[in-house]
Amino acid sequence: MMKTLKFKLYRSHRNRKLHKQINAAGLAYNHCVKLHKRYYRLYQKHLKKARLQKHITKLKKIPKFSYFLEFGSQAVQNVAERIEFGYEKFFRKENKRPPKCRKVRKTKSFTLKQAGWKLDEKNHTIVINGQKYRYHKSREIEGTIKTVTIKRDAVGDIYVCFVCQVEQNTVIPRFGKSIGFDFGLKDHILVAPTEEDDVDMPRFFQQNRNKLKKMQRKVSRKLLANTDHFVKKGKGQATVYKRPLWECKNIQKCFKEQARLHRKIANQREAYHWHLAYELCSKYALICLESLNMRWMQKGHGKKVGDYGFSAFLTILKYVASRRGTTIIQIDKWFPSSQLCHDCGYQNKEIKDVRIREWNCPNCGKQHIDRDRNAAKNILREGLRQFEAA
Repeated sequence: MMKTLKFKLYRSHRNRKLHKQINAAGLAYNHCVKLHKRYYRLYQKHLKKARLQKHITKLKKIPKFSYFLEFGSQAVQNVAERIEFGYEKFFRKENKRPPKCRKVRKTKSFTLKQAGWKLDEKNHTIVINGQKYRYHKSREIEGTIKTVTIKRDAVGDIYVCFVCQVEQNTVIPRFGKSIGFDFGLKDHILVAPTEEDDVDMPRFFQQNRNKLKKMQRKVSRKLLANTDHFVKKGKGQATVYKRPLWECKNIQKCFKEQARLHRKIANQREAYHWHLAYELCSKYALICLESLNMRWMQKGHGKKVGDYGFSAFLTILKYVASRRGTTIIQIDKWFPSSQLCHDCGYQNKEIKDVRIREWNCPNCGKQHIDRDRNAAKNILREGLRQFEAA
């Protein structure tokens, strides 16, 4: 089992060297993407990873491309691997677009494998490309370290991530209570067959919305004061500033404050997800959920769906369930859970409209006051059927 452990580096002037190396990784990424596009225009073929890495070895000898030497040879190889992985996902039609160039200041990380780093757990230090850094040791490092990733967030703080190979004990599925949940947006985020088992999730983005509004107004005022004129560009217009934004310290300070608040919201949401996942897995032995297309739901409900972070919660829930012996069953998204009567099993296709909250079964006359609770009962029944079949 592969496990990622994340630690924050101490703030220090020497961290500027890491920022420079991350920027160099961004330059290398952009150059490799351009090479891919140029190779395809010339030969109408995809540039293979091995051939690209061989070409990079020649580029390192040219002074113009000296930034390839700044962040380690294995990190340069990893840049080529990332681009190759992006093209593989594009060829499998998992991504709509192939890898493209991106802003260097938005580059987030570079990865080292066997060489380029040395760890001293006793003194909480790590040597990266010849420079020593201290990190906040919040826990012991388990297993065998396979890769080390240096990561930068939007605030400018730097983290070191260890990908470790850990021996995982076999967890036998346990017996206990079972439950089915339907994703609802009206009253509860997870609607259960009974009202006592419903689960709510706080909307952390909505709670901090007023603070974000104030920060965004502050940024807008400063940007407007620095605006010189507008230029027509395509269908819209581009802003021409009096001074480059990276030279305006006050504007950069406002950007960091805004990013710090977004990071706080994300941390609050993630902490709640972990707490809720452990609570559900300790209470139930079988949890049945519906597979949902969250991107499609976000088009209809906007930021409300993104604020709950249901996809991230599902990933955490599966991880906790694998350690606690809880079984997670996901029902197919085309299963008509809201259209079926949980008493007689009759499918009423006339209630496809989500705005219909109550309906009576034409077959048995059963009155369904809440369509989401009826769907939760059908999801639980279908989940138990699949569990018994397996």
